[in-house]
Amino acid sequence: MTRRNFRRSALLALLSSVAAFPAHAQERASTDTVSDDSEAIIVTTNRRAENLQDVSGVVQALGSEQLRQDGISELRQLQVAVPGLSIANQEGNVEIFIRGVGSANNTELGDPGAAPHLNGTYIPRPRGLGLMFYDLDRVEVNKGPQGTLYGRNALAGTLNIITAKPRLGQFSGYLQAEAGNRSSNAAEGAINIPVGDTFALRAAGYYVKRDYGFKNASTGEPARGLKPAGLEENYAGRLSMLWEPTDKLSLSFVGDYGKETGTGYPGANIYSAVVATGLRPEDLDLKDVVYRGLQGDMSNELWGVQGKINYDFGTFSAELTGSYRSVDFYQVNASSDGINYPGRDLSAVQYDNFSGNFWQTKSKSQVYEMRLFANDDQRLRWNVGGFYFKEDQAVGYLALSDRGYCCYSATEFVMPDVNGESYAFYGDGTYDLTDRLRVIGGLRYTKEKKSRYGIGGNWALTLGGEDYACCFATRIGTEGFRPALLDRPNFDVSGITSNQGMAQFLIEGTKTPGLRDTLIAQIGAIADGTNPNGTCIDRPDIDNGFVNCPTNNPSDRNGGFSYANLTIPGQQVGSSKFNFVDWRLGVEYDLSDDNMVYAKVSTGHKSGGFNDSFNGSLIPETYSPEKLIVYEVGSRNSFDFLGRRAVFNLTGFYYDYSNQVFQDLTCINLDTSQTPAVCNGYSLVNRNIGASRIYGAEAELRFKLPAHFGVDVNAAYLNTKITKGVVADVRALDNSAGGNSPLISLVGNRLPLASKMNVSARLSQWFDIGAARFDWQALVNYRSSYFLSQFNETEIVFLDGTRQNALEAGFPDRQKGFATVNLGAGLTIDNLRLEAWASNLFDKEVSQKSLVGSALNIRFLNDARSYGLRARIDF
Repeated sequence: MTRRNFRRSALLALLSSVAAFPAHAQERASTDTVSDDSEAIIVTTNRRAENLQDVSGVVQALGSEQLRQDGISELRQLQVAVPGLSIANQEGNVEIFIRGVGSANNTELGDPGAAPHLNGTYIPRPRGLGLMFYDLDRVEVNKGPQGTLYGRNALAGTLNIITAKPRLGQFSGYLQAEAGNRSSNAAEGAINIPVGDTFALRAAGYYVKRDYGFKNASTGEPARGLKPAGLEENYAGRLSMLWEPTDKLSLSFVGDYGKETGTGYPGANIYSAVVATGLRPEDLDLKDVVYRGLQGDMSNELWGVQGKINYDFGTFSAELTGSYRSVDFYQVNASSDGINYPGRDLSAVQYDNFSGNFWQTKSKSQVYEMRLFANDDQRLRWNVGGFYFKEDQAVGYLALSDRGYCCYSATEFVMPDVNGESYAFYGDGTYDLTDRLRVIGGLRYTKEKKSRYGIGGNWALTLGGEDYACCFATRIGTEGFRPALLDRPNFDVSGITSNQGMAQFLIEGTKTPGLRDTLIAQIGAIADGTNPNGTCIDRPDIDNGFVNCPTNNPSDRNGGFSYANLTIPGQQVGSSKFNFVDWRLGVEYDLSDDNMVYAKVSTGHKSGGFNDSFNGSLIPETYSPEKLIVYEVGSRNSFDFLGRRAVFNLTGFYYDYSNQVFQDLTCINLDTSQTPAVCNGYSLVNRNIGASRIYGAEAELRFKLPAHFGVDVNAAYLNTKITKGVVADVRALDNSAGGNSPLISLVGNRLPLASKMNVSARLSQWFDIGAARFDWQALVNYRSSYFLSQFNETEIVFLDGTRQNALEAGFPDRQKGFATVNLGAGLTIDNLRLEAWASNLFDKEVSQKSLVGSALNIRFLNDARSYGLRARIDF
């Protein structure tokens, strides 16, 4: 479909959708028999409070009561109520996609593609965002680029968590407790305290203990005693203050603290299970994991403060906001040997394998914004402002290969100094040409820069035995091991060239040695200069069954190895600077008081960045910001249906997605001694080599029926297509060929996580039973199939020309269509409410994200079925 044909078809559909509504609206104006029992939904999408029906765009807002009744108790579950929204969690990083647009790059150099906000303030590092999901006013999901009003990384849209505000002159609060399956329990409460007529405090707290339903299938000791990933115990608190000394001046403050603890975020590598059985993921139990190694452990401590000052000058107002946030995250991954599968001999698993991953992130960010805006009674309702953002990070990552030898033991990337900074200036407004016709427009200029300093690369210990046999293995990461990561004493490796210096650096990577680690014992003598060949240790778990310590050939090693070749990570220094302009332009027309049509064009950008340094080069390759231009037409309609107010909204859109970042290959070891030169080493890099087009439509229908029934349906149709992109096929990456991989064209493939159809339908009812009120509701979400990667299960062509389909090679990435059901019921007696709920009633197991690489197909799943009882008392 061409862009012109799409616009024409969408416009005709929209005009026909509103043709019947004006008559109903005019009839309503002349009769008093219609009951308006539909509450207005207020949102702040355009940086001012508006009725949802007055917003030209697609916004979904869910209030705290609705979230609770829907059984939505954590952030990821939002997607069951919001079509087109996908939320996944990898190692605590919340990844948000809207209409197939987002970002899965959650390294220190990555940025979200859908901008998360807390009370309208940008959250740069969405790790732990779910800890803010309590004592809420509402959650707003704004679909489509919001670059003009919300700036950086609002490419796909925004997700704004809005907490409950203090209420002047009102002493109130609530206490809530719940218990559910899988030994889960939770508590939440808040108290609102007025101090005089102009000041109020609100304190809220939250606690939850739960698990994600994973099981440990291991049979060998000590692995069988490991707790599965996904066990959580979290708590949080928030203090809010509001002072309104006059009717023109308002000051507010919010401070929050939270901590997540547990066994780490769960994921499972299904590669070996698929290869061994030929079964698709939906035919396997992805939560039956064969754990081994160290116990998974996670701690995430975060806190922040927000302040806002607002003054009304009469025809316009001024607002100054500031925010400071801190994140301190540490995780030992719950390591595994894949999942259990039919016919697998679990007794053959090497449980004495402590290979694993360690993560550490510390982030301190500041966000400031100064805004002037016209008041709502002005003909030109304008916004002008300035925005400043600064983030200082320190991050560490270590992937260990226990029993590693010739020539790999670990990969380490530790960056003690990662900086990001951005500022922007913007102007936006809506002008009433007539009492029915309005034009909207806006412009925003953004400039930003990033930099980092640290180390990145591999550890390798190549330790020779008798007759120069290769090689002894190295044990590292065994019981009790803790890496140094950000506690390393030195990050300058530019001058380390000797084996002694390398040995010292490798030893410094260990903070606490494991009980059966051999690394320090093997190379300690090299580090302290007593023996340049180290100390040979001959143990059954490191001799590979045939290597012996050298005694005769060679005979002069003094208890050391026949050779000891060491490799350490290289220096990582990089920076990038970019600037871009976002804009929007549109028109709104009221066909009647209850019917509006609109058309607009808007843009958004996601920040660019730079890649790793290779072979001592301190000038890494950069990539530019991604860009999105969206054309949108729609109608918003209220009308009378069976004597009650109803809503029907329809929107059509077309996305032009350019400068899209995909992974490509680059040569990092070029042998120029040969003619022509030959590349002996490769690495993956991010490059702006892609483009896509997206079009679709969304519809919303809300109405009420007799007997207090309510119906709420949201539906989204999405058609995505990659139009440009030849990338490295990491599924066929060959480490024996220096990390080379074949190239593959993505043209014609669908974007990941983009279902063609997504429908959310809610049916609810309430009725009185004596002095009590009973209510129930069912929320059904259907989502058609989608792909988890950009490869779309295409055939794999390996470097040697052999071919395999994706299933045979272990890389199926199509999630078949599914439906989930949430049920809720409640009984309210005065200020006491009792509730029962069930989420994912039929326990659908769904992959929400995957990581794909050589022999790697890691799945991150939705939450398993949960149900329970809740009691709440309001006062």
